[in-house]
Amino acid sequence: MRQYGAAFLERWPQCPQVRQTLRDLALCRTPALGGHVTQCDHCGQVRYHYHSCGNRSCPQCGGTKRAAWLARCQADLLPVPYFHGVFTLPHELSALALGHRELMYRLLFDSAKETLLEVAADPKYLGARIGVLMVLHTWGQKLDHHPHVHCVVPGGGLVIAEKTAGAAATVLGDPAPRWVSCRPNWFLPVKVLSRVFRGKYLAALRAAYQAGQLQFAGSTWPLADPTAWATRVRALYQKEWVVYAKEPFGGPEQVLKYLTGYTHRVALSNHRLVKLQDDQVTFTWKDSADGCRRKEMTLDAVEFVRRFAVHIVPKGLVRIRHYGLLAHRDRGQRLALCRSLLAAGAEPVPASQTASAPPPFRVEPQPVSSSGIRVCVLAVLVSLVIGSADLASLVSFPAGEPAAVLVPERCPDCRVGHLQTIWQAGRPGRIERQRIPILDSS
Repeated sequence: MRQYGAAFLERWPQCPQVRQTLRDLALCRTPALGGHVTQCDHCGQVRYHYHSCGNRSCPQCGGTKRAAWLARCQADLLPVPYFHGVFTLPHELSALALGHRELMYRLLFDSAKETLLEVAADPKYLGARIGVLMVLHTWGQKLDHHPHVHCVVPGGGLVIAEKTAGAAATVLGDPAPRWVSCRPNWFLPVKVLSRVFRGKYLAALRAAYQAGQLQFAGSTWPLADPTAWATRVRALYQKEWVVYAKEPFGGPEQVLKYLTGYTHRVALSNHRLVKLQDDQVTFTWKDSADGCRRKEMTLDAVEFVRRFAVHIVPKGLVRIRHYGLLAHRDRGQRLALCRSLLAAGAEPVPASQTASAPPPFRVEPQPVSSSGIRVCVLAVLVSLVIGSADLASLVSFPAGEPAAVLVPERCPDCRVGHLQTIWQAGRPGRIERQRIPILDSS
C-alpha cells in the first residue's frame, strides 16, 4: 500500500531483495511498466492493458505460469491412487526459521524428502522407490508464519533389480523391474513418518548449530547459550510433530489445482480482500476448527504489510521440487517404464478419468463501472503498492506510434469483432525500472 509502505519500512528495515519485491509490486499493472490499448473493430469498446511485474510474490501475476505448470503435472500423473501429505515445522522453530529462511526451508525439503523415500523403501511398509512432488508454503489462513511442505505422492513405487544408492536401495536379485502398489486408502504410517521426520530435521539442525551456521538475535538470542540450545532441542524431541497423509478427495487433480493457487504467488489473492478503511485491512480466512467456515479478520495496515513481507522467500530458493521417480533427470524414461508396468499405454490416464488440460489462462480487464472502480482501487491499494509518488510523477517511457494491429482475439463484449492494438508502450528494462521514484525509507 502506498500510504503505509513508508511506515512499514521505517518500523521494520528490510533486506534489498524484499525491498525490490515491494518495488515490483508497486509498479505492477501501472503506466510505469508500459502497456497497450486495444479497441474492438465492431463495437468500438476500448480496453487498457498494463504490463505486469512478473514477480513470483505478486498476487496478480503468474496466471500463465500456473496454467502451464498444472498441465505439465497432469501429464505426469500415473493411473494409480494418489496421496496428499503435509510436513509442518513446529511453532517453536518459527522465529529461528525467519532468521535463517534459506537454511531452514532447505532442511525442511531435505528432511521430508528423505523421510518419504526411506520409509517407503523399507520392505516392512512398501519396499519401493516412490515419486514425490513438494511445494513450500510458509503461511496460514491468517497470514501468520506457518512453514510446511505439501506433498503429492503416487500410491506405489518402482522396484528395480540393480542396487541404487541411499534410501532407495532395492533387493538384489529381482528378475525385472516391477511396480508395487500400496494398500487401498492407506499409504504409509503417519506416526512413523512424523518421528523419522522429527529425527532427521533436528539432527540436521544440530549439525548446522555445531558448524556455526546459525546466528541468534532478538527473541532467539538466549539460544546462543549451549545449555539453552540443548534444552530447546530436547523439548523438540519430546514434541509430536504434525505430519498429514491422506488420499486426496476428488483425485490428484484436485490437489494440483489447489496447489496452483500458491505455486506462483504468495500468501493470498485479491479476492480475499474485503476493504481498506480507517488504516485497517479486512480480509477473509477459513477457520478449519469451525467447519472451514469463512470469517473476516481486520489488521492494522502496516501489520498487514509486515505479515505479507514475512512470506517473501529468499532469492533463488526453489519452492517447487521433484524427487524420486519424479526427479527431473530421466523422468520421462522412468514414468514410461511405470506406465508400461501398469499396462497403461504410452499416454498417462489420470485417476479420475475426467481431468483435462486447462485452457490458456488470460487476464482480461473488464469494462469500468462504479462498483468496478471501488474493487480495482482496493485491489491496487492492498496489493502492497508502496510507492509514495502519484502516477503523474512516475518516469514516463516513450510510446510506440499508434497502429491498428489486429489481435486474434474476439471482443469479450460483442463477441463479434476483433481487438486491435491502437497504442502501445514498451516495458522498461531492469535498469530503467530502478530509476522509477518509489519511496524507500530504509
